[in-house]
This record gives sequence, structure tokens and C-alpha cells, in this order.
Amino acid sequence: MSIWLWALVLLAAVWAAHWGAEHLAKPLKKLRKQWGFSVAAGGALIGLAAASPEIGINITSAVTGVGDIGLGTMFGSNVIAIPLMVITAYIATRHLKNKNKDGGHQEHKKEHLLKVDPTAVTVQALPYLVIVAVVAILTVPSAWRGLQPMDGWIMLGMYIAFLAQALLRGKKESEKVEWKKKEIWLAVAGLVALGLGAFFTVRATENLVSSFGLSQIVGGLFITAPMAALPEVFATWSVAKSGQITSGVTSVIGDHAVTLTVAFFPLALVGLPVGNFPLFVTVLSFVGLVGILYAAFIHMGSKKSGHGFKRWQVATLGGVLLVYVGVVLFGVLNIF
Repeated sequence: MSIWLWALVLLAAVWAAHWGAEHLAKPLKKLRKQWGFSVAAGGALIGLAAASPEIGINITSAVTGVGDIGLGTMFGSNVIAIPLMVITAYIATRHLKNKNKDGGHQEHKKEHLLKVDPTAVTVQALPYLVIVAVVAILTVPSAWRGLQPMDGWIMLGMYIAFLAQALLRGKKESEKVEWKKKEIWLAVAGLVALGLGAFFTVRATENLVSSFGLSQIVGGLFITAPMAALPEVFATWSVAKSGQITSGVTSVIGDHAVTLTVAFFPLALVGLPVGNFPLFVTVLSFVGLVGILYAAFIHMGSKKSGHGFKRWQVATLGGVLLVYVGVVLFGVLNIF
């Protein structure tokens, strides 16, 4: 197959995987309401469905012996997605319909503020940073370098702890929900689409990197990870435009906490050495930096204006993303 055909396969496969994830997420959203969890806390649960494409990609990568594609996708998506989702939510909320505005939206718009519930910092962002730190401890030191089976079990335990603290700290009154057979069958169909999409995502990336003469980890970082983020961008736009701003902005943290824990597990289980260590450390450093800025910017809000992202902070996250691409391409990979 030609490069263009594999590119189309990749695009279709990523969209199929995210279509499946979307229909898996709907039952989880209903469970969040039925069990009485807040939006911020529920993001940690719904993130399991949102990150299922990355989980599927990593399982396929591990089984087919191309783990570096999954490794690149896993870390690359954590750097790319968080700034993109914040930027998308900021733009989407500048012109909300009256029915989707809360009481203070007009004032927040004048102040160039993307208002976010401050509990997102303690419930999601700080635990996410702990996860990033544990990943660094397990994979960077020379004695433990790479992904090993024991690392996978530790990170799986980290997700269970992350989910438990988010749900227990974000408890509220339960709501009555109605379950429909159509939703259940769509969730089953979503699981099938997810598996097929993940398989063909890996196969397409494998063929594209071979055609371009790239390493598999670079293919994961700059081909699969950006493609995997595109459906999330559209989903964030839709959620933010509906007025669910905190949900649109914080779900990305729950998603990528799952990516670094549950999606980490299949790669670690088969054992995966780190081939390009400078590249690995650079990308992991940016994963940590983006998470720190996300938490700090929300926390920096005031009682007067509220918590969230101001315009300069949104622009800073976008700038960090550009710096990341420049450092990796020109500083680490030396493409010229």
C-alpha cells in the first residue's frame, strides 16, 4: 500500500477507536451520576473510556512486537493533549449561547478567563503529577531504566489509588438515571470498534514510519499521538460549548492519568528497553512541565476573578507545546 493509503487507514482507525471510546464513556457518565460523584471526580472514572484508544494501541504494540510505537504515543499524547484541550476550551467559551452561560460568564469573558473548578487541582492535577513522578523514578535511573513487568503492576496500582481518591473525595448525592438497551449495544459495538481501530492504528503507523525511514518511537510521538488527540479536540470543543467548562478542561487529566498507568501496563508486562534515552528523558520532562503548569495556572486564580486559565496562561501552554516540538526535532533528533 502507498503512503497515502496508510495515512487514510490511520485516520480511519483513530476515528474508529475514538468512536468506540465515546460509546463506552456514556455508560460510565451515567454511573457517575447514579453513584453520586462530582464532575471533577468522575473525570478520573470516565478517563478510563477516554484513554481506551491508547490502551488498545499499547496492547496491540506489545503483542505485535512494536512497543516503541505505543511508548511514543503514550508519552507524546500527554505533552500534546493538555495544552490543546485548554486552548480549545478557551476559544470555544468566548462566545457561548445564553442558555449555556453561568451567572458570571460575561465577567469572566471580560477578564479573559477560562473558569475552572479549583478542586480540579487537588482531585486530579496533583495526583496526576505524582503518577508522572513515579513513572520517572521507575524508568529513568540506570539500574531500573526501561519498562519492566514489576513497573507495570506498580502503575496499575497507582491508577487504582488515583481513581479511589478522586471518587471518595468527590462524593455527592446520587441522581436517578435511565438505562436504555440501545446504549448497552452501542457500548458493545464501541468495544469492537476500539479493538479494530487500535490494531489498524498500530499497523498504519508501523508502515508509515518504515516508508519515511523514521524510528518507531518518533512515529508514535509525531504521527500517532497527534492523530489520537484530534477527536479529543473536537469532543472538548463540543463539551465546552455546551457550558460544561470544568468537565471539558479536566477530563484530559483523568484521560492521561489512565494513559500513564493502565496503558503503561501492557508495554511493561512484555518488557521494553529505552533505546533513545535522551529523547525519552526530554519527552518525560515536558510531560511533567505541562502538568505542573496546568495545576499552577488553575491554582493562581483569585477570589475576585475565580480560578482557571487566563489568556496569557493559555498562550503559555501553547508556547510550551511549540518549544517541545522544537527541542525534540532540532535539539534531540537533529533532523537537519
